[in-house]
Amino acid sequence: MRIGLLTPDPGHPLLAATAALLAPDHRVESLDANRDDLPPAELLGPGPLADVYLLKARTPQALALARHLEERGAPVVNSAAATAFCQDRTAMADLARRSGLPFAATRTAAALTELPDPDYPLVIKSRHSRRGDLVARVDDAARLRALAEEWPDEPVVAQPYLAGTGWDQKLWVVDGQVFCARRRSELAEPAGEPADGGAFGPRELPADRAGLARRVGEVFGLDVYGVDLLDGPAEPVIVDINAFPGIRGQAGAPEALAALALRVARRGGGHRVPAPRDARRDTAGR
Repeated sequence: MRIGLLTPDPGHPLLAATAALLAPDHRVESLDANRDDLPPAELLGPGPLADVYLLKARTPQALALARHLEERGAPVVNSAAATAFCQDRTAMADLARRSGLPFAATRTAAALTELPDPDYPLVIKSRHSRRGDLVARVDDAARLRALAEEWPDEPVVAQPYLAGTGWDQKLWVVDGQVFCARRRSELAEPAGEPADGGAFGPRELPADRAGLARRVGEVFGLDVYGVDLLDGPAEPVIVDINAFPGIRGQAGAPEALAALALRVARRGGGHRVPAPRDARRDTAGR
């Protein structure tokens, strides 16, 4: 089989470990999906396409390349539609809540100065997820004004700040297999606990939270993704969803990704993870 990696960083630990598992019996090729000097057809060059492509990039160039491959019949994991959808935190929150997922209440504003009646403390994020985007805790009007000066034209979303225990629960899913870790929240008050929050792996993960993570994939049409959870007053609350995250240091994750790549490659163009529900309705001409 030929497996293509659409990424500017083929040396990423997850991808490198996955490639090493596949390399003895299969051909693994990487393509810098972020290049903007050539159109997709020229970037791919002549010859047959790979049997499957793993999309670990979210730039407009990468999404255009993934769409081009899909139009030519190549399976891409995750799909371009699902990857792009998860970059819009407003659409993400709306779809999650309409689908019955416990997603944090999310308000949207065209700029920080247009947030209606902020109820402090709150968490401000860029509406459009990308590298180096805005994620900040805001405790008062002075902090909000300072962020507005630094990010004057940034569309944002606002979510209530959930104090919880100060630890984020990071859940990652690869083809239905759930991995997890606990990380000290960057938005929490400083504390002296270890940076990884102690033991927290699949064995310690309650079954209902593993089921919740898998449900996210069904709703958003994702094969490889991350779910950020916080403990809410009555139930866990989802605060973010990421397509194809790093999943660093998780034993078994490279093996799960390699198995997924081979399964999709063998199915060829028959593998089609459904796009997020909103994307499917848009395509149908809503």
